[in-house]
Amino acid sequence: MPVTEISAKIGGMSCAMCAKTIEETLKRLPGVIEANVNLATEKARIVFDPSKIGIEDLRNEIEKIGYEFIGVEETTEDEKEQLRNAKKNLAIAWISGVFLFVSKDLLALEIQLAIASFAIAYAGREVFKKAFGSIKRGTLTMEVMYAIGISSAYISSILATIRLIPRDFNFYPESVILMSFLLLGKYLEARAKSRTGEAIKKLLAIQAKEAKVIRNGEELKIPISDLSIGEVVIVKPGERIPVDGIVVGGESYVDESMITGEPLPVFKRAGDRVVGGTVNQNSILKIKAEKVGEESLLSQIIRITELAQSSKPEVQRIADRVVVYFIPAVLSIAIICSLYWLLAEGSLFAFTTLLSVIVIACPCAFGLAIPTAITVGLGKGAEKGILIRNAEAIEEATKSRVILFDKTGTLTKGKPELVKVVSYGLSEEELLKLAVSAEKFSDHPIARAIMDKAKELGIEPLEPEEFTVFAGKGVLAKIDGKEVILGNSEFLKEKGINAEGDGVFLAVEGKIAGQFVIKDELKENSVKTIAELKRMGFKVGIVSGDRKSVAEEIGKTLAVDFIFAEVLPTEKFKVVKDFQERGNAVIFVGDGINDAPALAQANVGIAIGKAEDIAVEAGDIALLKDDPTEVVKAIKLCRKIMAKIRQNLFWAVFYNAILIPFAGGLSFLLFSIPFRPEWSAGAMAMSSFSVVMNSLSLRRLKL
Repeated sequence: MPVTEISAKIGGMSCAMCAKTIEETLKRLPGVIEANVNLATEKARIVFDPSKIGIEDLRNEIEKIGYEFIGVEETTEDEKEQLRNAKKNLAIAWISGVFLFVSKDLLALEIQLAIASFAIAYAGREVFKKAFGSIKRGTLTMEVMYAIGISSAYISSILATIRLIPRDFNFYPESVILMSFLLLGKYLEARAKSRTGEAIKKLLAIQAKEAKVIRNGEELKIPISDLSIGEVVIVKPGERIPVDGIVVGGESYVDESMITGEPLPVFKRAGDRVVGGTVNQNSILKIKAEKVGEESLLSQIIRITELAQSSKPEVQRIADRVVVYFIPAVLSIAIICSLYWLLAEGSLFAFTTLLSVIVIACPCAFGLAIPTAITVGLGKGAEKGILIRNAEAIEEATKSRVILFDKTGTLTKGKPELVKVVSYGLSEEELLKLAVSAEKFSDHPIARAIMDKAKELGIEPLEPEEFTVFAGKGVLAKIDGKEVILGNSEFLKEKGINAEGDGVFLAVEGKIAGQFVIKDELKENSVKTIAELKRMGFKVGIVSGDRKSVAEEIGKTLAVDFIFAEVLPTEKFKVVKDFQERGNAVIFVGDGINDAPALAQANVGIAIGKAEDIAVEAGDIALLKDDPTEVVKAIKLCRKIMAKIRQNLFWAVFYNAILIPFAGGLSFLLFSIPFRPEWSAGAMAMSSFSVVMNSLSLRRLKL
């Protein structure tokens, strides 16, 4: 079944129930497979069967319930236009409201009716449109609550104007000021929310639209869409590299900070890979295009981050369920409080209480608490080269207390190096000449380590007269008429030669001649990373395919808690599973495709590697920089995001728990001061704004 996936910008959402209403409306449509709405980014991720439903059908359904389908691609102009309209509505509402409030006792009720009617009809039209759409769908959103509050005050004022009820029930100024506060809250919230997606906007801004190529001997500037894979592009100093590819000409430093977060420029020469969106600094580069447009790393980073922002952690699902019951509960509380005060203080006080409770109980802050923190946090991560693929990983990373590392290439350089030569009679140069001659036709990593050392010392290999490879053991060769055996201790013992210890041994004519100590050195920050993770409360282990002695030596240097040696790549996931079966949430960190089963099995899989390779890695979190300290940064980021979510939820719940009783009459009982509806609107507006601003503080986080 062919499916289409879009990310659509939705206008007019104001609370968690708005997002839920749109989600449920879309999911009921034939042909819609999946729908997720993010209140913070105001985007809907929709997966649908284009043979059953089209984008126009989706647009019509969303607009039927009172929301705006802005388009599949968000533009800065859309946001600017929305904010301009919001500012205009706000100005009309506040000018009208303040004027009515100041001149309430001077103007005839009929004039107040005209002013209030104009202000509500013009500035509040979207509120009522969405409220009616929600009622038609049988759902209660905050627009319904707003509409009840504003229209109750307005209708009571009309009844007072036509003398059906006392003049004391004139709430024209209050109805407009109430609406003004609501619009102010939405405006401040919209301005703050527009900043939650700034990280993605920055990434979008560095995507190249054009590339320079040489065609028919002439330098041309062409759209990226016209560029062919394999074509060579020219990038001058100061220009952004437009494609992912390989340098085929020139040498230059490239600033990759916007992709990997690495502050220092990286030197590039022929054969090196480069990533689109990075900046060439000081010399012309010629780059053969390998990935263009949607296939590029930058496009995949943006896509991964946007998908993650539309996903929901378990705590969000719980919050969504709470909101469903919250609004009916608040309406019930408002009615109970007003009935009590009707008996205790009369109809005017009861009516004021009803309005105050309805308005102050808006769950906007509750609905924004989680998506804003996730959106800002994931964007911050993307800026720093930390790609979190789903929101569940944030929660799981925070709960985990066991972290297991693949050793080779993750904590070590992944490139064995010859660190010591032990001679038993021959000179070091003679030993290396025989060894490199025996390994001349081998591509084994150990052979390459010996060859690299010989090349460094200017030692040229001899041509072996005979050459036999024993897989996983060593090499038997005849060089200059002598039998040369090169291999591990077990191999030499098989040949009747006594050899003890680790490393590679060389025997000539049946006698030990030397030993080569070859090590895969630790990365610069590996020891520091393990120490920091242990300070953060983790039990840390390494999982390696190396022999026990090698793994234990590395483990001792790192001071890890667990060492698992001689584990086949396909068996690493069993180590993870054993921990999980004992009740542990596990993070697994690996660097290659052979770690995919373990990365998938773990509660959180973290793939660490080079930026150009990361798109094919498994795992819930991908680190673009090949540095183990990035693991610490990723976990700290997840913890900070969850901390912000908890803070936001606390204040949203605390706010309602404290202020609903005050709006319901507690302030009058304690201080003889009735809680006015306009105060409720102001408090509600500031609560939503404060939650968004608290989430935005993640943008200043130092990782």
